[in-house]
Amino acid sequence: AEGRIAGKAAISYILDNGAAPEIDQAEIDALKAEILKPLDTFEEFKGATTDPDINPNYIRPTQYMYRLQKIMDEYAGGVSAQFKTSDKLLEKGMELLAYLKEDAEKLAAMNLHELMRCWENVHRLYQAEAHVRSILFREETRWPGYYFRSDKPSMDNDNWLAFCNCKYDRNTGEWEMIKRPVKYITQ
Repeated sequence: AEGRIAGKAAISYILDNGAAPEIDQAEIDALKAEILKPLDTFEEFKGATTDPDINPNYIRPTQYMYRLQKIMDEYAGGVSAQFKTSDKLLEKGMELLAYLKEDAEKLAAMNLHELMRCWENVHRLYQAEAHVRSILFREETRWPGYYFRSDKPSMDNDNWLAFCNCKYDRNTGEWEMIKRPVKYITQ
């Protein structure tokens, strides 16, 4: 469904705007090099060890995914932590996510399928960071159904029956946390 919606929106944009956009070929080449970097990294360093999964020069997408899942499970109120977390655990999770973000530069892909998995992991990392930041921002428990903050054990509907949104600025690397009211629609 999302692909169909995106396709229709793209066609609508083309029909509404008509003229082809001006595109800088150097910018396209830089993006292409960045996107394909995991393939180049694997090719460059694959001979450093006899096992392609164990290499000091890169990390494979499956290993990266396991690290991300472990951080989220243990520090962001996952199932192994019985959906419990606290500000201290969330802060440690943010620290570990920062290390993992650094390691994204060393993702390596053996083939196109792994290249897709590399970029899925990068996108998951941003989603994970948004999730942890949202739990820290909310300062309450949202249980049952979501998570239990042991440092803020009560639900606070007076202050937090609201939506928490976040915006990431790719130019500065900064996050903006936004509290938005719930709007009730009556018929």
